[in-house]
Amino acid sequence: MNDIPQHDDLPLPDYDHLPVGVLASKITGLDEGGLQKLLDYERAHGNRLPVVQVLERRLEALRQGAEPSGAVPAAAPEVSETSGGSPVSPETTGPPINPPSQGTPFNPAQPR
Repeated sequence: MNDIPQHDDLPLPDYDHLPVGVLASKITGLDEGGLQKLLDYERAHGNRLPVVQVLERRLEALRQGAEPSGAVPAAAPEVSETSGGSPVSPETTGPPINPPSQGTPFNPAQPR
């Protein structure tokens, strides 16, 4: 039987997309079991040293009496390609830009 947690079993749904700098604040709400799942998953998949160190430090703090801070933050919303988007349209684009003069000795946009 495979004891390594799968992505769908992780206590943080957006774990794979979290930057290392944000990870410490996201895991403060997890208990020892949740942290151990993340640590096992990380060691089996990415085994990134900075991530393992953050998880191990928090796990050790919990074992020494630290308390989980409360609710685990929800996953970050997915960014859709159609949400927002660029307000630039063909009618609002700027003027055409001449290419740089490298290799083109007679480019009129670049004075010689």
